[in-house]
Amino acid sequence: MLVLTRKLGESIVIGENIRVTVIDVHGKQVRLGVEAPRDVSVHRGEVYERIVEENRQAAGAEPTGLDQISAQLHRGNNRGASEEDTG
Repeated sequence: MLVLTRKLGESIVIGENIRVTVIDVHGKQVRLGVEAPRDVSVHRGEVYERIVEENRQAAGAEPTGLDQISAQLHRGNNRGASEEDTG
């Protein structure tokens, strides 16, 4: 981990297109401004960890709901065809 000391108004640059600037210091809290391209996601650490966990859980979910919907649609299409044929 790189540890830097920055004063109010100073910034660090990550890569070529991400800039983190110290906006305000109030007691033990520091406000940071992050400038990054729109295609770069920027999250607080705890929010990012929650997203990762939810994605992990979703990836392990059983896709049975989709199978059931597909079967219902298939049954519905077969019924519709037989009604048209007899009409």
